[in-house]
Amino acid sequence: MDEQTARREIVRVGKLLYERSYVVSSDGNVSVRLDDGRVVATPTMTCKGRMTEDSLAVTDLNGKPLSDKKASSELAMHLLIYQERSDVKAVCHAHPPHGTAFAVAGLAIDQPILSEVILTLGCVPLADYGTPSTTELTEAMKPLVKHHNALLMANHGAVAYGADLWQAFDRLETLEHTAKIAILSRHLGGSKNLPVDAIEKLINVREAAGYLDERARCQACGYLHETQLTCPTGERPPASSYPKAAANGAGKISLTREELVELLSQAVQGNHQNR
Repeated sequence: MDEQTARREIVRVGKLLYERSYVVSSDGNVSVRLDDGRVVATPTMTCKGRMTEDSLAVTDLNGKPLSDKKASSELAMHLLIYQERSDVKAVCHAHPPHGTAFAVAGLAIDQPILSEVILTLGCVPLADYGTPSTTELTEAMKPLVKHHNALLMANHGAVAYGADLWQAFDRLETLEHTAKIAILSRHLGGSKNLPVDAIEKLINVREAAGYLDERARCQACGYLHETQLTCPTGERPPASSYPKAAANGAGKISLTREELVELLSQAVQGNHQNR
């Protein structure tokens, strides 16, 4: 992609993120990797709904400024993804409310409840908390980036990436839509997972159609580990990167996944009743 096209599309996506309340104020950041290796990124401390093409920053793949505009302080997150994934050309980071609610509750979006999500996105793991704009965050993300197309970051937000900016945005939107459906399903008695054989069929379909390739079989999702399909590289993310079970210890409360989701549902319901 050429620089002018990248600038135009980043501004368009920034407005969509803001209009759909995936970001507020100066939240979030978007970037595109150009064909020549440079990165066009959203500027620091700027509302994504009020950016202009001239306000965007340009850096190299090491984050060195190549323009007089200052890139977002969270650019390191984008650069990590570009370094880990040669197929990725664009990154969207935002705080979509339902997806971020999962991240705040300490939950991954990893249950096989929607066939379309298995086909086009795969599961979305939860990376450990890391202070934004520091190496803590990128270190927490690094084990997960290779085999996932979107991540939740504990107590922070979500990031999605793809072969172009629209694919990255679509994946972020799918993440948010799935999180919303999962939360709403709790009010109807809970979601029902697809059976393992159905998951295997969907994975075969997505690989044949080119939605996701075999590398996605290495995802850190419990439901993938129950299938007969194997990761072609034999790799698995380290145990520390898997969605975490509750831990006991000083100052900690042990809750099951179901209990956490129930608390989240009650909080959402309570907010509606208090309005």
